[in-house]
Amino acid sequence: MNRLSDTDPKQFIADFVLSFTEDLLRDDEDPAAVVDRYHTPEIVQIADGHRIDRDKLIAHTRPVRKNRPTCRVEVHEALTDGDTLAARYTLHTRMRGKDLSIEAHFFGRFAEDGRMRRAHILTRTVPAGEAAPTG
Repeated sequence: MNRLSDTDPKQFIADFVLSFTEDLLRDDEDPAAVVDRYHTPEIVQIADGHRIDRDKLIAHTRPVRKNRPTCRVEVHEALTDGDTLAARYTLHTRMRGKDLSIEAHFFGRFAEDGRMRRAHILTRTVPAGEAAPTG
């Protein structure tokens, strides 16, 4: 896994999102092991106002594995300050024959080893294939 301090912020968040999803879908590895590889034990994400801790994140892997989405990430902006990353990106997915695009405004903190410690994420669904303007 890349370290935030060693990677371009846009590349870091794109790699993080895609690698986490790919590792979940790769095989039948215990989802807790995959979550722990990408997140610290005290992980808390606030996604659209919903608090997600480690246990809820592990539970969320079940529908991801069931739906088996394909994904790509289009990062529009990303900035870092120490262990903090702010990014605006669009996640384009295809699952069960349906295309979906989700704009995300992400503010997160990462451990020295690149695992996520905390995140606040605001999302909205946009018409498939539509990307937010850059810059």
